[in-house]
Amino acid sequence: MSRNKVTMEHKNELQDTDEPLLRKSLNQNIELFYNLFQNDETLIVRNFQNKFLIAAKCSVIYINGMVNSKILNEDIIQPILNHDLEKGINSKNLLEELHYKIIVSNNIKKSKDINLLVTSLIEGKTIFLLDGYDEALILATKGWEARSISEPDSARVIRGPREGFTEAIMTNLTLIRRIIKNKDLKFKFKEIGERTCTKTCICYIDELVINDILVELEKRLEEIKIDGILDSGYIEELIRDAPFSLFNTVGYSERPDVVASKLLEGRIAIIVDGSPFVLTVPYLFIEGLQANEDYYNHFLFASFNRFLRAVAMFTSMSLPAIYLAVVTYHQEFIPTPLLLSIASARQGVPFPTGFGLLIMLLIFDMIREAGIRMPATIGQAVNIVGTLVVGQAIVEAKLVSAPVVIIAAVSGIMKLLNPTNLGPVALIRIFLLLLSSIIGIYGYIFGILLVILHLMNIRSFGVPYMMGLSTMKNHNGQDIWIRSPWWTMTLRPKIIGARNLVRQAGKNPKRK
Repeated sequence: MSRNKVTMEHKNELQDTDEPLLRKSLNQNIELFYNLFQNDETLIVRNFQNKFLIAAKCSVIYINGMVNSKILNEDIIQPILNHDLEKGINSKNLLEELHYKIIVSNNIKKSKDINLLVTSLIEGKTIFLLDGYDEALILATKGWEARSISEPDSARVIRGPREGFTEAIMTNLTLIRRIIKNKDLKFKFKEIGERTCTKTCICYIDELVINDILVELEKRLEEIKIDGILDSGYIEELIRDAPFSLFNTVGYSERPDVVASKLLEGRIAIIVDGSPFVLTVPYLFIEGLQANEDYYNHFLFASFNRFLRAVAMFTSMSLPAIYLAVVTYHQEFIPTPLLLSIASARQGVPFPTGFGLLIMLLIFDMIREAGIRMPATIGQAVNIVGTLVVGQAIVEAKLVSAPVVIIAAVSGIMKLLNPTNLGPVALIRIFLLLLSSIIGIYGYIFGILLVILHLMNIRSFGVPYMMGLSTMKNHNGQDIWIRSPWWTMTLRPKIIGARNLVRQAGKNPKRK
């Protein structure tokens, strides 16, 4: 229907009210939506009329590209157009009859609330208007394209589930429900972002969650005042403890099995529409050294791999600083043949060892970052060729010595074993290197003590960040530095699932 046909009297009626309201005139209601979506050419209004009942003048309003056209045509428009509304239909309450007898839809809601109608339109639903009624039907017709479920590139596994979260929040909730089939699994929805109105869901298991942490999380989410949320990273930064710390106090994962395991320990998940990364709180330091494959492989192999990650993280941070301190200030610690070899390699090198180490560490980080940002097929070549060619060229040009290149390369490789801690390790490594260049091994020790004191002072939603690391004799130590056999882990970690500690009835299997 042309907008020019709406009379000036109708326009004045719309402007006189403080808040726009639906009226019984179909023309007025259409004009209302045109006014609300001014200069928006994606708003589609489709007018139609039942061929048997002239009084049944209808209109559907939707946003182009956000609805499933097949559902709209076959389940809504076509039944109303072709059904003989003069037979078996109470024309005095036609909207109710269409609602319950004609329209084919699994989700229909009746409403007069303009704000709800506008929000529903933006979410991809369709508004159905009928002449003579001041109510509208909200029809579920969402149908935009979405990425299919696949294994996330950031968390590939050799053994274990290969499903990953997508950008669709309802798909992500379904993936979690498929794993945890329990009535105690709860979902609380909230919209965050003054302009984007991003749908966010708090997910937890009612019998396991710590209520104080749940209340604190809801409070922090309520205090967020921002124009828009484009990814869960926005929320992570806004709700985290110790915002200036290098270490994560909010966990994240693209894998449903990882999030489900956190929920089963009493943690809380935050799912954000439009982001495949699901946040989990509280988050502890040791989680950065754990991998989901640890729980799918033999416990001895898993414990060995976890030990390697811990050693690799410490080595990556410490090796450059210790090498610099020993070579520069404490040569007496080095065996004489090795010291002569290092001195020989340094012949003709114009820069000091500390400067050479700093340059090489930065170059390796640049190559790693370039490999991540480039397409997958090119990125691998950039990593391999760049590292080999640059390292060889720098040594031959006598800009740095060969031992410096070896130390930087070993440190870089060790860092890659802990992808969730890449940022903290890289910055702490440079911090320790600078301290070692000033006062030698004492600077390194001082720096390590500062890092440990900082970690001991961090909390994640009231839970000590380093909790459990010094415990080895009870059930809290069974899944820290090692992964104990499943038949021994009968209790949940006490610091998380304090409401319901019992996980399973333990039984040590005896096999001949």
